Amino acid sequence: MNEGGTGRNLGTLLRLLHLVSPALPLGAYAYSQGLEYAVHAGWISDEGTALHWLQGLSRGAVGTLDLPILLRLHQSWARGDVAAVRRWSARLLAARETAELRAEERHLGRALARILRELDCGELADWERAVPGSEESITWATLFALAAVRWQIDSTETLAGYLWAWSENQVLAAVRLVPLGQSAGQRMLRQLIDDMPAIVERALRLGDEAIAISTPAQAMASALHESQYTRLFRS
Repeated sequence: MNEGGTGRNLGTLLRLLHLVSPALPLGAYAYSQGLEYAVHAGWISDEGTALHWLQGLSRGAVGTLDLPILLRLHQSWARGDVAAVRRWSARLLAARETAELRAEERHLGRALARILRELDCGELADWERAVPGSEESITWATLFALAAVRWQIDSTETLAGYLWAWSENQVLAAVRLVPLGQSAGQRMLRQLIDDMPAIVERALRLGDEAIAISTPAQAMASALHESQYTRLFRS
């Protein structure tokens, strides 16, 4: 009995690792979510300021917007409520404050959709048939939640995996942009990991009316990045 339980737990863990792997061909490495402009403007210039920026976003944006909506998407997919999936996807897109951030969300969503089609994810086909213009409604979080439900990853682990994937990508962007050494990147990841349990726990408790974002500096950086003369990243 224990062996069977261990096998199931290991299987879902491996599926989660697959879902958050940087080798997954999503193109997330091309997006900095305003970090590139923040470095360009001198707001971020070293390990300390980079960590402060990422901690602020993980607590005041990802933790209070992305994760609680991801939780509701997970619950909606689990009960087969396509209308709720569409509603929460639209709410997440509406909360993306710039054209670049909305384009990123849709691009990553479409990329993950292509992967799930190749993995014979029947629920995705049902969604596309049920929702006219579903390409415009698809977000990364929408498909991330679908994959998690399909692969029997529970909601807490789904939120933790999403936060880890976001954090790792942003640290890699900071290492490249500031620039920072690899050791600095690992120190930043360690600090972000220490914050993750509390961020996930808060997201699990957050009510619908409290879902929000409170990171105006990122919105400014992202908007200004859209007209930045030289850029390495698409956001």
